[in-house]
Amino acid sequence: MHRYTPVAHIKSEHIPRATIQRLAVYVQVLENLKRDGTEVISSEHLARICAVNPSQIRKDLAYFGEFGVRGVGYYIEDLISAIKKSLGVDRTWNCALVGVGNLGRALLRHKECRTRGFNIVGVFDCDPFKIGEILAGQEVICSRRLVEKVKELDIEIGIITTPPERAQRAANYLVDAGIKGIVNFAPTRLSVPEEVEVEYVDFFHNFFNVAFKITLRELPNG
Repeated sequence: MHRYTPVAHIKSEHIPRATIQRLAVYVQVLENLKRDGTEVISSEHLARICAVNPSQIRKDLAYFGEFGVRGVGYYIEDLISAIKKSLGVDRTWNCALVGVGNLGRALLRHKECRTRGFNIVGVFDCDPFKIGEILAGQEVICSRRLVEKVKELDIEIGIITTPPERAQRAANYLVDAGIKGIVNFAPTRLSVPEEVEVEYVDFFHNFFNVAFKITLRELPNG
């Protein structure tokens, strides 16, 4: 059987956010299939596992190039590599974690971060009682030293897990240090320059979504 190597390149700069989110799901599913020994999968099979239409998968992948072999499907290992390359997650991203409360500590111990290529190489906090503490093998550093450490450790992404009232100050430190992107877990909006990418993670959005779907199902004729 002829092995087809997918051609991956970004065809458009205007890619829907939902497409990026689905691609992350596809990668997770494909990696699990690869782990189980599956080598080839059809768009129909992948669609069933991911709970989307086969046409949606083909449309999402079409933003990045040509994938799959007619009558055969997708070679899983090649497709994983192509999607990761397209999304820019085929390399390691050095990250700074700001805020070492319960959530910050949990992220530090989350092995999937490093496995997925997001390596927390610097840990920061402004609490004098936490500075100097060793967490997951790393020393907690004063947030005021971010400018110095970001350059030293070649950090590109900041992760904010502070209380909401301290999040903007953390963002200011990260921006001043030249950070290119921020993942913000604090339940507040940030003010940053346009060239700094910000992603907001709010678990309660998921709770609201689940609650709404349950409520919708329980409505008469729902």
